[in-house]
Amino acid sequence: MNIIVLVKQVPDTSEVKINRETNTLIRDGVPSIINPFDMFAIEEALRLREQHGGKVTAVTMGPPQAADALKETVAMGVDEVVLLSDRAFAGADTWATSYTLAQGIKKLGAYDLVIAGKQAIDGDTAQVGPETADMLGIPFIAYIKKIEAIAGGKMTVERMMDDGYDVVESSLPALITVVKEINQPRLPSLKGKMKAKNLKVTTLTAKDINADENLLGLKGSPTKVVRIFPPAPRGQREILSGTIEQQVDQVVKKLKEQSLV
Repeated sequence: MNIIVLVKQVPDTSEVKINRETNTLIRDGVPSIINPFDMFAIEEALRLREQHGGKVTAVTMGPPQAADALKETVAMGVDEVVLLSDRAFAGADTWATSYTLAQGIKKLGAYDLVIAGKQAIDGDTAQVGPETADMLGIPFIAYIKKIEAIAGGKMTVERMMDDGYDVVESSLPALITVVKEINQPRLPSLKGKMKAKNLKVTTLTAKDINADENLLGLKGSPTKVVRIFPPAPRGQREILSGTIEQQVDQVVKKLKEQSLV
């Protein structure tokens, strides 16, 4: 199987900084990690390779420093990595990001499956997976908790739902996003770390992937962040004291005073 894993390098949640002029995240020089949900996608891709043979290629879009994330995937066991990096990609929303990723995937040639984490922790939109699949013209299934079988150009999976799970069959190639319940990511191996240390990451620009520059970055983003602001305070706060029973009585009294019960 030829499997592609979509990986995103995200700012460490304790170090998030905003460009006040563009209202976008500042990524250069900010401590970053691999999006935690993508770790489960990497692990599942490696397990599928172990079962079916083939290779795993990790792809990410980002500044030059995103190469560090790709090297980490190699330390885990990924075979090849590709960095999509160009100033024209900067400021992309999910639509422009998905277009760039789709163009990069097309550049790589034939593939059987694309796997991504269910969402990124910096944006939490869960839009890049389905949008990329749409641009590639392939089936998409979200929230996969188990891959039951892959055979005969088809795959059967369990899709997590609020009240259980669905069993879904899809033709291949397809794109899936996985949830953390699907596996437990492995630790990097010493052999993998040595390979990653000496790795020269393949970098592709907008020209390399035959991208339309009008569809890239801020220019190609149909959505814009107009303003960023902290949440407004929501009324007065009061700390209750006394036993649990006394605090419950106080809450009930206050709610009655506001005609909420």
